[in-house]
Amino acid sequence: MRDQRLPSSPGFWRSPLRGPRFTAVLGIVLLVGITVLFVTGLLSYAAYNPNLSPVNDMTPGKGILGFYLFSWPTSPYWLYRLSQGVHVTLGITLIPVLLAKLWSVVPRLFTLPPARSLAHALERISLLLLVGGALFQFTTGVLNVQLDYLFPGSFYTLHFYGAWVFFAAFAAHAALKLPIALRNLRRLRPERDGRPEENDLLSPRPAEPTVSRRGAFGLVGGASLLLFVTSAGRSFDGPLRQTALLVPRGGPEPGSGPGGFQINKTAAYAGIDDRETAGDTWRLVVTGPAGAVLLGREELLRLPLHSAALPIACVEGWSTSDQWWRGVRLRDLAALAGYDEPADVLVESLQRRGAFRRAALRANQVADPRSLLALDVNGEPLTLDHGYPARIIVPAAPGVLNTKWVARMTFGDL
Repeated sequence: MRDQRLPSSPGFWRSPLRGPRFTAVLGIVLLVGITVLFVTGLLSYAAYNPNLSPVNDMTPGKGILGFYLFSWPTSPYWLYRLSQGVHVTLGITLIPVLLAKLWSVVPRLFTLPPARSLAHALERISLLLLVGGALFQFTTGVLNVQLDYLFPGSFYTLHFYGAWVFFAAFAAHAALKLPIALRNLRRLRPERDGRPEENDLLSPRPAEPTVSRRGAFGLVGGASLLLFVTSAGRSFDGPLRQTALLVPRGGPEPGSGPGGFQINKTAAYAGIDDRETAGDTWRLVVTGPAGAVLLGREELLRLPLHSAALPIACVEGWSTSDQWWRGVRLRDLAALAGYDEPADVLVESLQRRGAFRRAALRANQVADPRSLLALDVNGEPLTLDHGYPARIIVPAAPGVLNTKWVARMTFGDL
């Protein structure tokens, strides 16, 4: 008989809550939730248009993993706000479910012998990749949302490749376990009447229960609801944002007035000097077949100006409500550069450090009449932190592609 004090002994794990149906319910929730996370994560990556230009591609070695990429659309204008908001909010909400699921199957991690057959060995390998991948993806995701970059390397690269490894293990595990999970959910007879491999989570000498399984589900669901309530509000302005206590862009609005809405990088962080943006020194350089054209802010204000109501949405999952932007259409600047039809554009910022000092936009983004080189917001000139003297604003684009403190725009095939 195995020593009951060892984790490899079934008698070591005495909680009466563990069982096939408890694990099956959590597994079904994760099956749906993680699939949605994976799809919205792929959409988030596609939104950067990584095949357009190396400056947009944070994973240049992706190879076949980029098979699904497509030109990111500009309509509906709230597309990225929705997809990334769902991705981050759902990921945070599922954390208690994931932890409960891992707790429910922890005895299987210590099962001896490690492999009873080839199928069992494959299942154990997929389980290790699944557990490691889940912890890695959820941990790096939460750290990114909190703007705590404690991990080595780029978040984009780590999260992208980690997602493929994790989801491959998840898909393999789901294929092996889904029939069993469905059978456990449908079963009306007592759990111990099931197959031996389904009963290995049941303790042979369970301890006295301190909470019912219904109570345990309530605890997990309540924790998920709490995380949802204290994070989802960062995608809204007004009172709802003040409920988002667990994320950096939650809480009160940052000031009042036309520029009183969220930002990611301040001018000070980006190393922007006031003297560079002053009216007598700043010039926008627009280049194309017509050569280079230099435009000051006053000259831009004399061009035809247009307005658009658009949000800002970032990879961390936060967004603003629609702000009223006014400026010069990108397609008009393309025409000024010598293009009869809108072309791709490389936008460069005065910013000296940090990612996305340069960003590329596709011709379809330039062509949209709502895509602007914004000069004003909500009826007033941009503040320095919001990108004065000029910034990009494009419908449905990730926030980092809405370049601030624009210095140069180069139109042409990228």
